Amino acid sequence: MQLSVLDLVPIIEGGSVGAALEQAAELARTAEALGYHRYWVAEHHGMEGIAGGATAVVLAHVGHATSTIRIGAGGIMLPNHSPLVIAEQFGTLDALFPGRVDLGLGRAPGADQRIVQALRKEVNRAAENFPNDVVELQLQFTGDARLPLQATPGLGARPQMWILGSSLFGAQLAAMLGLPFAFASHFAPDHLDAALTLYRDRFTPSATLDQPHVMAAINVLAAPTDEEAILLASSMDQSFVRLRSGSPGRLPPPIAGYRDSLPPPARAMLDHMRQVSAIGSVATVAERLAAFQARTRADELIVAGATFDPAMRRRSLALTMEAVALLTAELAA
Repeated sequence: MQLSVLDLVPIIEGGSVGAALEQAAELARTAEALGYHRYWVAEHHGMEGIAGGATAVVLAHVGHATSTIRIGAGGIMLPNHSPLVIAEQFGTLDALFPGRVDLGLGRAPGADQRIVQALRKEVNRAAENFPNDVVELQLQFTGDARLPLQATPGLGARPQMWILGSSLFGAQLAAMLGLPFAFASHFAPDHLDAALTLYRDRFTPSATLDQPHVMAAINVLAAPTDEEAILLASSMDQSFVRLRSGSPGRLPPPIAGYRDSLPPPARAMLDHMRQVSAIGSVATVAERLAAFQARTRADELIVAGATFDPAMRRRSLALTMEAVALLTAELAA
């Protein structure tokens, strides 16, 4: 079971952007030492509790703090940018960290109307043009005489490109272009099974990939006991409920019995959106990872999550690897 790490670079209550970025580097170093395959950062804008908005800059910081783990965007929301600029950014990263850079591309702008205005782009129209922009970005890396301007850095760079999705659209595009596909089931579980089936059924081999390659995201928080894991996970539960209630903020400290304190509609919403999760002891996490792997038949899993105390996330990564070792031992027995 190949595991990777998705990090939103959370800013905790009472914390700072600088501290969040240092903790991101420490988390990536821990993941590298434990044998995780990739460390990805997701692009978000105007979020008080997320420090990863300048994704390429964060990846440069993390790249210099590590030496072997793959680093990448999970993902860049391409409608927010021109393909030329992303080619320059990731061409630079590829020059700095050759053979280690991933470029996951998403179609959703991930922005409300205030941010759309601040970006000064017609984001909805750009989202409609997403497939063409993905192809243009590929050509910026490989070179093409039809381009009016060639990216430098960019030409000749070889970041591993992925299509990200939370619906069927991304699955279709990844299949058509012959690219690896990552599904955001950690927050959008509804279309997981249909999207993976569609991607595999319609996949067209390309120069990049000769057969389908799937990564699926799952919320994971491992602790010595189920009770402690549930308590620690209450920080990200609070953050998610606040986001969906229109009052996002920084990552709060854990609260005992948080889910039980919610009104039924809020708890139902949270339970639905967090259904793809493995939260508990090593044994519990092993059981749920095995079930998710059996369900998705994913080539890779990427673990999402956040804790108020960054050391608890690092501990969770270590315990999650213990869970994988437990599964491996069971299969070998």
